[in-house]
Amino acid sequence: MSPLATDPDLIRIGNCSGFYGDRISAMRDMLEGGELDVLTGDYLAELTMLILGRDRMKDAGLGYAKTFVRQFEDCLGLALDRGVQIVVNAGGLNPAGLAVRLREVSDKLGLPATIAHVEGDDLTGRAAELGLGSPLTANAYLGAWGIVECLDAGADIVVTGRVTDASVVVGPAAAHFGWGRSDYDQLAGAVVAGHIIECGTQATGGNYSFFQEIADLTRPGFPIAEIRRDGSSIITKHDNTGGAVTVDTVEAQLMYEIQSARYAGPDATARIDSIQLSQDGPDRVLVSGVRGEAPPPQLKVSLNTLGGFRNEMEFILTGLDIEAKAELAQKQLESWLTVRPAELDWTLARLDRPDADTEERASALLRCVVRDPDPNKVGRSFSSVAVELALASYPGCSFTALPGNGSPYGIFTPGYVDAAEVPHVAVQADGTRVDIASATETLALADVPEPELPQPLPIGATKNVPLGTIALARSGDKGGNANIGVWVRTDEQWRWLVHTLTTDEVQRLLPETASLRVSRHVLPNLRAVNFVVEGLLGKGVAYQARFDPQAKGLAEWLRSRNIDIPEELLA
Repeated sequence: MSPLATDPDLIRIGNCSGFYGDRISAMRDMLEGGELDVLTGDYLAELTMLILGRDRMKDAGLGYAKTFVRQFEDCLGLALDRGVQIVVNAGGLNPAGLAVRLREVSDKLGLPATIAHVEGDDLTGRAAELGLGSPLTANAYLGAWGIVECLDAGADIVVTGRVTDASVVVGPAAAHFGWGRSDYDQLAGAVVAGHIIECGTQATGGNYSFFQEIADLTRPGFPIAEIRRDGSSIITKHDNTGGAVTVDTVEAQLMYEIQSARYAGPDATARIDSIQLSQDGPDRVLVSGVRGEAPPPQLKVSLNTLGGFRNEMEFILTGLDIEAKAELAQKQLESWLTVRPAELDWTLARLDRPDADTEERASALLRCVVRDPDPNKVGRSFSSVAVELALASYPGCSFTALPGNGSPYGIFTPGYVDAAEVPHVAVQADGTRVDIASATETLALADVPEPELPQPLPIGATKNVPLGTIALARSGDKGGNANIGVWVRTDEQWRWLVHTLTTDEVQRLLPETASLRVSRHVLPNLRAVNFVVEGLLGKGVAYQARFDPQAKGLAEWLRSRNIDIPEELLA
């Protein structure tokens, strides 16, 4: 075993991918842009596992992120020359197959590399016996210790399947510092650093509420975590790259897709309410104070099932009497269908304006989405009937697309299994297999009691303006749920926000959430409140329950809503 970095008390871990389809040049950019010890990449998401599952149905040798093979072929020599280890979850559903493919590329290039992989997460063949049904894919979220085993044995490249997003960062840090399984504060610090850099440029200004404050967002650089022996870290980026690393850009990613004040992982549970952020110079943010706890006794399992087939047609409604036109189109289409699909949903988007100066601004969109297990019921028998209305319906009837056949859609559901039921195996370059034991000390998850709140601001004059005038926010998806993290910059703004932005107020501002369960989690260190909206996304991203299926814009909708803000906070 040898350290992964020359500095025994620091390791520089960069990220070059936030999703399957991210910037293809990012690996080379990160390797050429400055000093790194380890380069990671996150290629997996709930939707990605479904995509890879369909790939594997067509070809049993696939099931991994093919774009990583292209990056590997382009950058292997560069990584070896610079002594940078690469750790990625691009193995998807077939990490062993990806390792074989990478060795073929390595041999072709004449660049000998030690390539190891981690497996055991794929529970698809055992799903029924584990009480998980009969999904297309069933993958448990493994932790970092298989990665540690591979790196300790000298691997240059480690590919994994479905580990947690943060594990590709936790593994190198734990290997470098020699952390033990119960070093929860240090492990939790690395979990938080991993969460911050896992989505790439979302930590350097991408998808950032106050984006206009960033001088150059043309091509934001990818993030780096300089992790220290005590688990604290500096989040930064290479010099001379776009974007910015500030307390708020880091907090924006920190709030992404979290749930409660506890952020659970298979190696440690990080207490989000313990995190402290501070600026440590230009494009450098210190993440400190992270407290960790033992992991929960169960592992989360990503379950993807083919739910059936889906199709949609979108009507353009222009000018006057929009509601009446929509009512006529709906009545006609439903009565003309010879076979009714299992699900038939209508949505009217009132994008029109009165006395509009362009035809587009005078138009609304009426969307009809159908789903059914039988592809024939949502194919041309649906879309062609919609088009048949063209000359027989409301004045100005037209569509945004031609009729077409339905396409398969997926359903994501989370499952949970005892960690001891899941094999976790590090497979070394020579084929040696090392079983990784599950955690012996665990702690069941429980809600954190709401902390003591600051005194509310004295009552004074207010102004009805958008919430986003002073508040930043970030939203994301977790299965069928969505989260919205909202935070402010000053203590006085915090005193107002935490007493004003209640669950009732969020449901008033966002009527789509009014009938759903909304929970609030208070994070005083971050001057933030996080809301979890249950069921907003139906049966997951692939189900496409709403026009923003991943809830990416949900936070910006909330920020756009008017609310009474004290004038003193607007000065």
